[in-house]
Amino acid sequence: MPATPHGINFGSHRPVVMGRNGMVCSGHPLASQAGISVLQDGGNAVDAAIATAAALNVVEPMMSGIGGDGFIMVYRKDSGRVEVSNGTGAAPYAATRDFYLKDGIPVKGILSVSVPGLVHCWLDVHEKYGSLPVSQVFAPALDLAANGFPVTHYLSAAITSDRLLCEFPTSRAVFTRDGVPLQPGQILYQRDLALTLEAIARGGREAFYQGPIAEAMVKFSEEQGGLLTLRDLADCSPRWQEPISTTYRGRTVYEAPPNSSGHVLLQELNLVEQFDLGQSGWGTAETVHLMAEAKKLAFIDREAYVADPDYIDVPVEGLVSKEYARERAKLINPHQAAESPPAGDPWPFQERQRQAVASGRYGASQEREDTTCLVVVDGQGNAVCQLQSLQGAWGSGMIAGDTGILLNNRMTYWHLEEDHVDCLEPGKRVRHTMNPVMVFEDSPPGSGGAGQRLKLVLGTPGADTQVQANLQVISHVLDFGMTVAEAVEAPRWKDNHSPTESNIPHVCENELLLEGRFPPDTVAGLESRGHNVRVLGPWDGVTGREMMIEVDQDNGSLMGAADPRYDGYAVGC
Repeated sequence: MPATPHGINFGSHRPVVMGRNGMVCSGHPLASQAGISVLQDGGNAVDAAIATAAALNVVEPMMSGIGGDGFIMVYRKDSGRVEVSNGTGAAPYAATRDFYLKDGIPVKGILSVSVPGLVHCWLDVHEKYGSLPVSQVFAPALDLAANGFPVTHYLSAAITSDRLLCEFPTSRAVFTRDGVPLQPGQILYQRDLALTLEAIARGGREAFYQGPIAEAMVKFSEEQGGLLTLRDLADCSPRWQEPISTTYRGRTVYEAPPNSSGHVLLQELNLVEQFDLGQSGWGTAETVHLMAEAKKLAFIDREAYVADPDYIDVPVEGLVSKEYARERAKLINPHQAAESPPAGDPWPFQERQRQAVASGRYGASQEREDTTCLVVVDGQGNAVCQLQSLQGAWGSGMIAGDTGILLNNRMTYWHLEEDHVDCLEPGKRVRHTMNPVMVFEDSPPGSGGAGQRLKLVLGTPGADTQVQANLQVISHVLDFGMTVAEAVEAPRWKDNHSPTESNIPHVCENELLLEGRFPPDTVAGLESRGHNVRVLGPWDGVTGREMMIEVDQDNGSLMGAADPRYDGYAVGC
């Protein structure tokens, strides 16, 4: 037994949270509680997910909110169907490459703001699958915003770390007391945000994208010298998409398609499946090396091929094919880290060959990112994995006038190199790092069941960390038999490799970051293979903040875990 309070075969400081009627894992206990309360009031997984998401806008404001964007993956047990709602906003029509070329895209401020798509995403999913009124689903968030909640130590430190947030008048008025950042235990009130959420509950998406809220956001943008217009907001259009998938060790893994980076996780899984990780052992230099090398190959392919599919034909089928992975895996040297692996050619590995795509935003359609993640499963077996983001912590750092809305800084993901696949164009959606994940297993023979059974729902914030952390925790469970609590607590790594970083300037020092709880022989073994290793603190959030639910289909039990690296909490009922 590991020397931790709740470890079974590996270390765990928290128990696996168990339930039968519902499970919510999110980045804050009050948000998880909001979702559970909606389930207990008769709501389903979608109702609970939107309630949790709205509450996170209030209690984890540095990570996400209605001034940002996101993805929602929904599984309906009655139909066996998995769908993805893509709520990523486009670059404003005035956001041209030439406009930014001289000075670059700023990391903060009004010129870092992209069109917010999250509200569309929330309401589309609720309209299709929700069972309770939006007003009831928003009620916990409204209460937290209007009546306040105590600031956590983590939130207080996050406020203190953002100078613009503490200095800009509209943000300063909310998150400081006369310029002094709110301290742990002080009460944070967001009454303007409460009024905005109430208006959306009453008026729907039109209230946000065409009504007084839209007008207030545009007025604020114009006053600050920004690019956002009423046309940008009116034309904002989310879409339903078919997920993409692969298999790993006999299970089916679903991901979001481009403009998400979900294909990267599927490629990584396909690549590491070529090796016997169980034989290599958990946390060894050999296992970490193989995973990190697979990550490099998948990321360089993303750099070469993936952008907004409305503007470029993305060879997704080839990228996630097993045959392509077998070919690419030949480049992985078990004894030496690659310095600059080349992009592959996935086109020969898919039936449909390259097609021309007419440039331009298509509008609403049915199609076959700091960030926060929440996962929900209800008592009927329906599930949601949701990611939503302002991009960097606190987004632009600016609350839009008296709306209470923190605006995103998503423009910082664009490239300005004219020949880059993800080069900025007005109306185009940037490539995203957000990727919701679900894992299914086949029904056992003789069980009377047919088709696939939900096994795992998981995800994490963390930009380019996401697909790396998701790879690790899936392997923790499926290759090494960890509980979900052990899986999210286990020490993790993150590989930085230039020039594949999503954030500007898109280049970095090549290094492999390891949390300090890895054994010394793992560090030494990785260094001997040529990795530039940097050892972090023992619980460094740069390696992700995972949320995970495991479904025990045989017993009807739900097992949840939320990453302890920040304020995450799992609540079951």
